[in-house]
Amino acid sequence: MKMLKPCIALTALLLLTWRCSAQTTAPASPNPSQEYLAAHNQARGEVGVGPLAWSEALAKSASLTARLQRDKQNCSFADLSKSRYGGNQLWAGGLSVTPKVAVEAWVAEKKFYTYADNSCAPDHRCGVYTQVVWRKSTELGCAQAACPKEQSTLTICFYNPPGNIVGEKPY
Repeated sequence: MKMLKPCIALTALLLLTWRCSAQTTAPASPNPSQEYLAAHNQARGEVGVGPLAWSEALAKSASLTARLQRDKQNCSFADLSKSRYGGNQLWAGGLSVTPKVAVEAWVAEKKFYTYADNSCAPDHRCGVYTQVVWRKSTELGCAQAACPKEQSTLTICFYNPPGNIVGEKPY
């Protein structure tokens, strides 16, 4: 199985920068793992794909990666090209994002994806969306790091097995 280049599929990145005057952080989720899982499974259900299961091992790996990026890499995106998992990342400046908002940002790419020919609109990327709904992925683990840089957050989710296999449709 050949996977798409990491810069396109595994780490197709979204940058969100919000400037909020009234609120600078989002309220903490009572159960972030369930919120990540519910948001992913809602998007998967919309295209007829079975639900993901939460993986503590993937969540731990995502947490270690997010903290490393925060502590050693100035909160920049991680290089996930050598990871054995599929991965999505979201950087948000000026505001903490809830797990649901992070997943919704990835799912927003759906409008650029054409299932019929498994393509993405010109000048757009669809790899983070297709990873969310990849039918062969069965496990999910996510984490978020709060970063002092621009009061930002870095959210990372890992998927096992990874998606975005060249020549295969996500669902």
